[in-house]
Amino acid sequence: MAAAMLVVTLLHAAPGLGVPAPAFMRAGASASNTPKSVVAQDLAGKAVNPFDAATGKPVVFIFVRTDCPISNRYAPTIKALSQKYAGAAEMMLVYPDKAETSANIKKHLQEYGYKIAALQDPQHALVKLGRVEITPEVAVFNGKRELIYHGRIDNWYKEFGQARSAPTTHELDDAIQAALNSNHPAPASVSGVGCYISDLR
Repeated sequence: MAAAMLVVTLLHAAPGLGVPAPAFMRAGASASNTPKSVVAQDLAGKAVNPFDAATGKPVVFIFVRTDCPISNRYAPTIKALSQKYAGAAEMMLVYPDKAETSANIKKHLQEYGYKIAALQDPQHALVKLGRVEITPEVAVFNGKRELIYHGRIDNWYKEFGQARSAPTTHELDDAIQAALNSNHPAPASVSGVGCYISDLR
């Protein structure tokens, strides 16, 4: 049924930005109809499945907005974690704002030096799947495609406009470790501090 198909729009990185296409868009990759699949669409209209990015590897969606000051301040943290887990986990930025344009997102990727794949989610399919409400928040799925954590990246922000000098907990890092190692406990899901995702229903 169409209602069961979770449709997102994949932002295909513009040439020269240095942002690689995720694995499910590279040669030999294709969409699948496996259970728990998420159907996506690239800018060329090709149906793809974000979870095909890596069989057996964790998938991490990081929800951001181009105009959210807190999610923008997390860019160095996001980039550091994407480098730390390169090859071990498939990490993707997700832009859920329905009014966001591909041109603005490409500019944002370049401005903040992101080198990871980006997705658009105007229908909030991934938002609902990941149970997020704020940018920045994350959704971490293990190799079995089970959601093991959703919420803040860390506890850097106490509330909007009030940040610690440095975070003392690191939920996203811990969640990826848990996804990679079943003996590592996943952190409890904690809501983030930032910008509410508009038009949530």
